[in-house]
Amino acid sequence: MTPSYPRLRLGTAPDSWGVWNPSGDPLQTPWSRYLDEAAAAGYQYSELGPFGYLPEDPAIVREELARRGLTLTGCTVSAALHRGSDALVKAKAACDAAMDVIGPSGARHLIVLPEGYTDFDGNMTGPATLTDDEWDDLTRGMDQLGKYVADAHGAVLAFHTHADSHVGTQEEIERFLDGTDPDTVKLCLDTGHVAYCGADNLRLIADYPDRVAYVHLKQVDVAIQARVREERLGFAPAVRLGAMVEPPLGEPDMPSLLAALAALDRDLYCIVEQDLYPCDFDKPLPIARRTHEYFKACGMKVTS
Repeated sequence: MTPSYPRLRLGTAPDSWGVWNPSGDPLQTPWSRYLDEAAAAGYQYSELGPFGYLPEDPAIVREELARRGLTLTGCTVSAALHRGSDALVKAKAACDAAMDVIGPSGARHLIVLPEGYTDFDGNMTGPATLTDDEWDDLTRGMDQLGKYVADAHGAVLAFHTHADSHVGTQEEIERFLDGTDPDTVKLCLDTGHVAYCGADNLRLIADYPDRVAYVHLKQVDVAIQARVREERLGFAPAVRLGAMVEPPLGEPDMPSLLAALAALDRDLYCIVEQDLYPCDFDKPLPIARRTHEYFKACGMKVTS
């Protein structure tokens, strides 16, 4: 019998169309094509993606999504809070700008991405670990940012652990969660990044059930993951090799993951995010259709 998970709301994001940057990148699918194809693939929920990829006029965003039957779920924002007070000021301004766009559409999730330490060529751009003082700045700053977005915007801060960042491994994720306020700093569980970094999705759900507020669904090709470790490749080169794959071709196991999320017994946006940057513009739509059908067959809620 097929399970039914009516509280897990399936959506997608520009990332699954090869989008990592704001507007102006010729390697990325144009935003209007993304919205057309997201709807054509069957999705009714969409993330805004990196701020500046879609128009920054909230009226245009609301109109463009509405005419395609899409509901906005949230927006990603980058922050480098381990760098101290100046970084917190910049992060608050970035959250304000994002909420100015997504707020009028009713979206209330800000997915905060930490600064990475490799570039698009896989070169190191900084140390791979933080000092204790930098950890203190990161966790204290995230507490302040989480409280700010809650008080100023009625929004939820969902921190996104990330490959080639300072919060990716099981130990790092646990240190971050244990060091931040559970009431105002939630977790965006990116299943692919967690698996890519060798952390345990099911253990995080079991040990920190109240922190999971948003989900990015993706899987890792384990053979490419092994190659990445052996050759010490950066994340961007790994993606170009095909490190992230459509389900059910990789890890983590999706049926057990969805069952664990459903057991939390609350509404969760579960956004398909298959890193594809860069890719041929004709590649994403067939993958998106297959992925939508896969998760629909798993029992997820696909209509708003």
